[in-house]
Amino acid sequence: MRALVIDESAEFSVSVREVTARALDPTDVLVRVEYSGVNFKDALVAQAKSRVRRQPVLVGGVDAAGVVTESTHADLPVGARVAVHGGVVGVARDGGFAEFIYASPTNVSPLPESISTRDAMVIGTAGFTAMQSVLALEDHGIAVGARVLVTGATGGVGSQSLTYLAARGYAPVASTGSLDEAPWLRARGAVDVIARAEVADKPDRVLATETWDGAIDCVGGDTLHQILRSLRYGAAVAASGLVASADLTTNVYPFITRGVALLGVDSVEVGAPTRARVWRALGEVAPSINYEDLIDHTTPLETLFEAIESVRAGHHRGRVLVDLGAN
Repeated sequence: MRALVIDESAEFSVSVREVTARALDPTDVLVRVEYSGVNFKDALVAQAKSRVRRQPVLVGGVDAAGVVTESTHADLPVGARVAVHGGVVGVARDGGFAEFIYASPTNVSPLPESISTRDAMVIGTAGFTAMQSVLALEDHGIAVGARVLVTGATGGVGSQSLTYLAARGYAPVASTGSLDEAPWLRARGAVDVIARAEVADKPDRVLATETWDGAIDCVGGDTLHQILRSLRYGAAVAASGLVASADLTTNVYPFITRGVALLGVDSVEVGAPTRARVWRALGEVAPSINYEDLIDHTTPLETLFEAIESVRAGHHRGRVLVDLGAN
């Protein structure tokens, strides 16, 4: 089968080559991949001396969607349409940038009838994380109609967060460093678009003006600090990103004087009940969403590495889709 292989066994290289799909356990499920998608994590995996990749030779791709061709699991029968993501897929075992993938059943999710395999990879880990973030805010008690800030809004998680918040009745506000993308962000559901510097005011004070009923942060670093100091009393931020920085320098004032909450969102090791809940929620909103509008562009395997580099540099908006059937 054809696959995009990252090879650092000798000199570092990334190339499309013929490889053999390998099962690591007798319970593994074999999926014929129809689509994958490019995430920022894929860019980290596909760089020399990567701190994320755990194997010297690896098929990349933390996402895949397709049809089950071999399985011993009654809930994942042959012919089922599924999404594959999470765990060590594309990090410590071969991932979705290939025509076939073996995966642990814990990382294989049946798709709702309303979601095609193509749409599943427009959603991908990014969209899964976005909906997981929305549900985390809802669980915290953020009311429908609330004004919710979304940072990194032109990225995969950010753009889909706007879409799902709007679909579920919230008023999302997009924060971005690319204000020229404001029309596109409004089309995704944003009621307003602001610059990064507008997240919080009063830089000389410990706390900023209470501005946001909730937030989804895809950036991290100082941006997350600014969100915390500008949340309304009892509000929360769902955090899943570290594009700006993995460091967080803040203080306890937002927590002890405004009762705000920092909700960590992990889509990698999340358990089966949450995976099922998130895909169910994605299936509920799917009929109202044109997923084609969330695609930056589609690439075959042959030009995939260039697309990965584009994602690394932030030269895209929305999702980069990988068509495993394209030549």
